[in-house]
Amino acid sequence: MSAVQSLIQAHRKGERSGLYSVCCSNEQVLLAAMQVARRYHTPLLIEATSNQVDQFGGYTGMTPAQFRAYVEGLADARGFPRERLILGGDHLGPNAWQKQPAELAMQNARALIHAYASAGFHKIHLDCSMSCADDPSPLPDAIVAARSAELARIAEAAARDAGLPAPVYVIGTEVPIPGGESSLGSGVAVTTPEAAATTLEIHRRTFDVPDLADAWQRVIAMVVQPGVDFDHSSVQHYDPAKAKALSSFLETQPRIVFEAHSTDYQSEASLHALVRDHFAILKVGPAATFAFREAVFALSRIEDELIPQDQRSRLIDVLDEAMRANPKYWQGHYSGDEPSLRLLRAYALSDRCRYYWGDARVAAAVQLLIDNLRRHAPPATLISQYLPEQVAEVLAGRLSVDPLALVQHKIGLRLAEYARACASNEA
Repeated sequence: MSAVQSLIQAHRKGERSGLYSVCCSNEQVLLAAMQVARRYHTPLLIEATSNQVDQFGGYTGMTPAQFRAYVEGLADARGFPRERLILGGDHLGPNAWQKQPAELAMQNARALIHAYASAGFHKIHLDCSMSCADDPSPLPDAIVAARSAELARIAEAAARDAGLPAPVYVIGTEVPIPGGESSLGSGVAVTTPEAAATTLEIHRRTFDVPDLADAWQRVIAMVVQPGVDFDHSSVQHYDPAKAKALSSFLETQPRIVFEAHSTDYQSEASLHALVRDHFAILKVGPAATFAFREAVFALSRIEDELIPQDQRSRLIDVLDEAMRANPKYWQGHYSGDEPSLRLLRAYALSDRCRYYWGDARVAAAVQLLIDNLRRHAPPATLISQYLPEQVAEVLAGRLSVDPLALVQHKIGLRLAEYARACASNEA
């Protein structure tokens, strides 16, 4: 039994334990996550999404095997034990190719799932919920389940051929949009117990064939909508009363828990309540890179106070210039006049600027910012002004004024809320 299965089993036996998943490739986020996992004695589940990492490189330029090497390299450099790392693949299916005909999209999805499973990604989210170019919309559960089973079959063989432990799976058809909604409007509805039961039963029947019977026993979770989400400027917070019927439904089912996506920006109390109510796998991504962006913007303001104008990184301006020069990651998501767009590009909760930290110009500006603040260490008064959550730790001697230490600490404060909800739940 894997560490993931053990945690899920403990939850189903009555422990208020859970598993938080850091869906991110940002180096500083991952380093902060390792610090948090070490502090709270938790495993560290890191997930790559299907548009972020794929057989062609995704927007990070990394294949699954390269992403694994990247994460393990960071862990080795920081002395974080590899055995406490768990890699997962999120939204694995035809998501990145849904504008293509179904057969072509699924051909790419088959190669995608093989690449992930053969590279040692243990937790596999089978997401075939989206309609492809020639599919009906919405896609019937039966088609979703059939495609998911097809991909599970490939994952089973790929892991076996690579001599790796058998994967664990997450299923579900009520899957929130990756990265949050464009607009929450009147809010998202909680999945009904009837819809959850239908999805679960259709998948159970589809997997009830000799070569997938064992895989079905390793389905650990189902993605549902607990009534949490966010858009560019607002957050829909968890309401336990509205999710009570769904939570009660899970108690009638063997083995599985719910997986909650888009939990970014929930209060810590809500995270604890979600785990208590069997949404025991909590996904976080944009909130972590949002904290990274807040931290480096704060450092840029400190730099403005310390460094002559012609020597500054101009990070905030450079980032916006890169986003305007290559708008494909935000243009279909943000709307409004130019002043509104400028604010959204920099400050939206959906954090579309996270796609640009790897841009060569932006990366160079970040490095210059770090170099400047290492040559001219910021005084506590400026840290207090721009990074008030960090100054007490600096003054107590527990936190360095090194710029990356400040960045990782700020990110870690957000991720620690998830670790506490999963490891020391107080709901």
